[in-house]
Amino acid sequence: MAIIKTVRGHKPVFGKDCFLADNAVVVGEVTMGDSCTVWFNAVVRGDVHSISIGDRTNIQDGAIIHCTYQKAKTIIGSQVSIAHQAVVHGCTIRDNVLIGMGAIIMDNAVIGENSVIAAGAVVLPGTHVEPGSIYAGIPARKVKDIGNEMKDVIQRTAANYPMYATWYKE
Repeated sequence: MAIIKTVRGHKPVFGKDCFLADNAVVVGEVTMGDSCTVWFNAVVRGDVHSISIGDRTNIQDGAIIHCTYQKAKTIIGSQVSIAHQAVVHGCTIRDNVLIGMGAIIMDNAVIGENSVIAAGAVVLPGTHVEPGSIYAGIPARKVKDIGNEMKDVIQRTAANYPMYATWYKE
């Protein structure tokens, strides 16, 4: 069963039809929308500031979502996919975004809607990622505008994770 803890008087709040893997951790001031999924070994730690997550967002295996004490909360939109081992810290991620495996998004960065952060990319503090773009590298820089194929990948990934969660309810 997932670890869900109240911290400093804040208890996580979940929307309808959320899935938490057996060893997922969600603690503190966390608000999650409908049909979200938090996968194995993922941590959503709202102990030092708030974390809000929209609808149909998936936080994949080993990802870490955190914030900075009294300085940087984390806001994640709807239909966001945060891939395996990614770190999202004290930043804002708009709707319809794909964060690649092992990517790091640092404090006060803003990821524009309909964007992709490539696997292994490091988005430095305060970076503003243009909507509809793909950023890659260390530090992350714009490599191109997003095409229709990538838009389909973002939508399909966000749609598939709630379906995958049903496999674990059998």
